[in-house]
Amino acid sequence: MKSILVHIHDDSGQKARLQAALDLTRASGGHLTCLQITPYNEMVTLDPLGGAYALTVDMAQMREAEVASQQTLEAQLHHEDVNWDWQHGEGDAATCLLRASRLADVVVVTLPRGDRYYPGAPLPIVGDLVTHCRSSVLALPPAVSTIDIAGRALVAWDGSHEAAVALLRATPLLKRTSEVHVVMIEERDKPVFPPTDASIYLSRHGIYSELHEWPRKDRTVEEALIHAIGELKADWMVMGAFGHSRLRETIFGGVTRYLLAESPVPLLLAH
Repeated sequence: MKSILVHIHDDSGQKARLQAALDLTRASGGHLTCLQITPYNEMVTLDPLGGAYALTVDMAQMREAEVASQQTLEAQLHHEDVNWDWQHGEGDAATCLLRASRLADVVVVTLPRGDRYYPGAPLPIVGDLVTHCRSSVLALPPAVSTIDIAGRALVAWDGSHEAAVALLRATPLLKRTSEVHVVMIEERDKPVFPPTDASIYLSRHGIYSELHEWPRKDRTVEEALIHAIGELKADWMVMGAFGHSRLRETIFGGVTRYLLAESPVPLLLAH
C-alpha cells in the first residue's frame, strides 16, 4: 500500500486518525495525502420560500479555522519522516473522499460512536465510503490512538466475495505483521469456499497464518468476532463489509453495522 489518503477534519478523532495514517505510511514506505474538506453543505440554510443561502459569517470563520489547522498540521508533517502532500476539497465529505480515493490504496477515517451526530464528532461517512470506494478503508474506533501494523492481525473469514476482496487488499500489510489469525465463526451452513482457502492463499505470499474455527455457542456472529479479538489479543482486523444489501443491513442490523459501532480495534474494510 503506497498511496494513503487521510481525512482532515477538526473533530475528536483527528489526532489519532493522522497518527494512524503516518504509522501506516511509514510501515509501507508510501506517500500520504491529507485531504482537508470544507463541508459547505452543512453551512447552507433553506428559507420558507424554498430558496437557499449560505451563512457567510460562519463560512468565513470555518475557513479561518481550517487555515490555522492546516498550518499547525503542516508544521507537524514537516518533522515526520514520510512523503506527503496537502489537498483541499469542498462539499460533501464522503463524495470528496471518494473522488480523491480513485488512485489511493487505503483511506483512513474515524468511526463515529452512537447514532446522533454532535459538534466535534467524527462524521458518519464510513458506511458510504466502504460501499462505494474501490480502495480499502481503515476505520479507527474513537478510543484507539493509532494502529500497530506489525502486531497481531485477525482476518474475519466466511468465504464470501467481500471477505476475499478484503483479504486480497490487506495482503501487503499482512506481510508486515507478527501474527495472522484467520477466524471463521462456526455456522450451520458451510461457506462456498473451504475455510482453508484463506490460509492457503496467504501461504503463497509467504505469510504464515493460524486458522481458527471459532465456536459461536449462544452468541451472534458479530459477538463471537468481538470475543475472538479479545482472546487472540488482535491489534487490528481485516473484514469484508456489507455482504448483504444495504437495505437488509439497515433493517436487520448485521455484522458490519455492529462492528462499526462496537469494534475495539481498527478495521481494514473492503466491499
